[in-house]
Amino acid sequence: MPYDALVLVSFGGPERPEDVIPFLENVTRGRGVPPERLAEVAEHYYHFGGVSPINQQNRELMAAIEADFSANELDLPVYWGNRNWDPMLADTVARMRDDGVRRALAFVTSAYGGYSSCRQYQEDIARARAEVGPDAPVIAKLRHFADHPGFVNPHADAVRSALASLDPARRDTTRLVFTAHSIPSSMAATAGPPPVEPPGRYVAQLRETAGLVAAAAAPDLAWDLVWQSRSGPPSVPWLEPDVNDHLAALADTGVTSVVVSPIGFVSDHLEVIWDLDNEAAETAKSRGLDFVRAATPGTDPRFVAMVRELVLERVSGPEPDRLRMGTLPLWDTCPADCCTPPARRPSS
Repeated sequence: MPYDALVLVSFGGPERPEDVIPFLENVTRGRGVPPERLAEVAEHYYHFGGVSPINQQNRELMAAIEADFSANELDLPVYWGNRNWDPMLADTVARMRDDGVRRALAFVTSAYGGYSSCRQYQEDIARARAEVGPDAPVIAKLRHFADHPGFVNPHADAVRSALASLDPARRDTTRLVFTAHSIPSSMAATAGPPPVEPPGRYVAQLRETAGLVAAAAAPDLAWDLVWQSRSGPPSVPWLEPDVNDHLAALADTGVTSVVVSPIGFVSDHLEVIWDLDNEAAETAKSRGLDFVRAATPGTDPRFVAMVRELVLERVSGPEPDRLRMGTLPLWDTCPADCCTPPARRPSS
């Protein structure tokens, strides 16, 4: 085994009310987001007691990965560090150094390519290593897993379960709606290693994953890929349509029932339980639509086993195509002009 550890790298979230604004300031630093917008988003967290579910979900995922490694005799300690809140990645990398870790693999809780979903995590790792210093362990990020069976199949089963809760007499007027986090259109256009083909790797991967999930769960139903959780100023184009606008439009076309599947997420982040379980559900109700939100993989054993499979793939094979369901090219090493970052405003 050429690696000493695995580090779970994630977004992070507040765990008490007084954490909320400092956390949001970390998330939006350099983006010129006005304080009033932060206060508006903070209310979403306060609705849940100032606690984001993501940290507890990562604790559970980490414990499940450790158990899976142990059951399969993979002797690899597991660490956890976040981009935006405790445990911060630099602190975790320092602990890894102190524990004698020299070479590690990183599993990032984002399945897709793109700046914020891939390259920014690479930057986070590099920044954490630089902060720790020359003795910091070398850390290599595992590949994207958007079309891995351990990611696709739990989503497909969740869609099946959601469909089973709807009135079967309305099957002909039921639609699948897949959602992912919206990003600026300019960012989507540069997602992937050059030459980037339209619409960019982020959108292309999501379309492929949506098609794989739909084909496995309900090949007789039409489906759409739409977007949620936009956070940018109105003057900047972001990926559209928004899920709420789309649900309203579906109601006008005679659709009676929708299953919303958040394939852009690996667990029930705040964006899922607020933007979908609250806002989208209310939109559907106001338009007379039956609405069910499908679950995310979370700690599904297949998703947990996927992490081990990605580690073994990196170490000794098998070839990646044996652990894939799609056809889009994969890449592990990002060139300097891959998924170019957005312009940032100077921090005040």
